[in-house]
Parts: sequence; C-alpha cells; structure tokens
Amino acid sequence: MENVFVVSSNSYHGFSVDEALEGIAAAGFKFVELNAVKNWTEHVMPTMPRGELDRIKKKLSDLGLACTALSGHCNLMDQQRLDDFRENIKLARELGCKYIVSSTGEAHFGKDEVFADDVLAKNITSLLPDLKQYGLELVLEVHGKYGTGESLMNVVKKVGSDLVGVNYDTGNVVFYGGKLPEEEIKTCADYVKYVHLKDKIGMGKEWNFPATGKGELKLLEFMNYLKRYGYKGPYSIEIEYTEDFTMNPKKEGDLAIANRAVKDSFDYLAAYNRA
Repeated sequence: MENVFVVSSNSYHGFSVDEALEGIAAAGFKFVELNAVKNWTEHVMPTMPRGELDRIKKKLSDLGLACTALSGHCNLMDQQRLDDFRENIKLARELGCKYIVSSTGEAHFGKDEVFADDVLAKNITSLLPDLKQYGLELVLEVHGKYGTGESLMNVVKKVGSDLVGVNYDTGNVVFYGGKLPEEEIKTCADYVKYVHLKDKIGMGKEWNFPATGKGELKLLEFMNYLKRYGYKGPYSIEIEYTEDFTMNPKKEGDLAIANRAVKDSFDYLAAYNRA
C-alpha cells in the first residue's frame, strides 16, 4: 500500500459512527480506521446486531470510504482478552481491512496491568494462525508502558513474523515515551508497518492533540525521513483534542469543531503531497 492517508474514527470519540464517517468523507478523505475499542470508542463492535454492521458497511460504500484498519485494542497480556481480540480480527476481515491495531494493554482505563516482553510475545504468537487465516497484519501501537517504537520493536523481534509490526504514534511517543518522533523513529523504522500521525502541543504529559499540522511536532521532518527510508504504509490521522473536549459529553457546536479539525488535517496533507 502506497502511503494512503487514513482517518481514525477515534478523532470522533463521543460522536456517532455516522457523524464520524460523514465528517471524514466531507473533508476529502477516502480511507478510514474504524474503532472497536471496548468501553471507549465503539463505532463498530463484533457484538453489534448483523443489521447494524451491514448498515455501516453500506454507509462506507455510499460515502466512497474504504476501511483500511480496525482499531481493536485489547490487553494482549491477558489470556481472557485474546478471544475478544480474535473476534475483532474476524470483524476487521469482514470490513475489508488489511491491518488490525492494538496497544499492548487496554487503550484506556486499564488497571493493575503487568507487562513482560516474553509473555506478550507468546500471546501474540498464539494469534498468528488467526491473522494468517483472515489475511491481516497486527500493528502494535506506541502507548502506555510501551511508549516508544524501540520498546515495541523488541517485542516484534521476539514474535518474528511478517504479520506483526509497529504502529508508530507520533503523539504518544512524546506523551508516554518522552521522545521526539523525528529522532526516535530512527531506532525502529525497519519494523514500522503503520503510523498514527498525531500532532501535539506541549512536550510533556499535556493532553493536547490538535489537527495534523496545528501542533508543535516536526511531522514533515518525520514523514520525509520515512519517505527516504522507503516506508510504504498508511498514515492514519488521529486527533484527540484536549482532555476536556474528549472526555466531556458532546454539546452543540462540538461536531463542527471536530469536522474542522479533520478538514484542516486534509488540507495540510494535501499541501504536503503537492510539495
């Protein structure tokens, strides 16, 4: 796949799946990463009634959108969550995805999670037959305890399969790892299969992830490095705004803010493509 630009529907956390898909398509994007994250952004879920899943698939088609990836975060350290993740793998295949995204732990609200590279690699290895059967690649997101691409690269090496790689999140590597993406990417570029192109304001633990190109990260330098390196995978735009905007119930006017941020991201990337 040649560097397509995707929008994560998590950019519409707190909004309906219809609002998300309509906003993404109206901005000019053709590819989407749908979220199936339990207790967080449940735009699609394996437990949805068949009629609703079929309706969403038709909505995608009607809007001219293709689903490149499913964000199906589960705690991959927890044996009890592996079967849930297998259901997400099946859903990703049904939606026509090539990639399924997961952090190593729960994406949000994980409690008392314990992490060990060897256990994580063993559990991921047990998923390889499912990935192969459904023609998917698992990309592990820079998040939480695995806050750098290099730390995830070490897990991917232990798994030793072309079906598993790193989902490099440019905002999370700052927030969780305390590193700058344009520098840290050089430690792990060989293993990156997917990118969350997330901007950030503030270099510490500030929750402020604006539209792509509206923050302080050197995203052009980051993308130019990967271009020279030969990266061919997708760039998935993820906007998480401020903590107040994300976590509070949505009110009148908030959808317009989200739609504007997605359109601003499209315009920024269109200018990058023309350069």
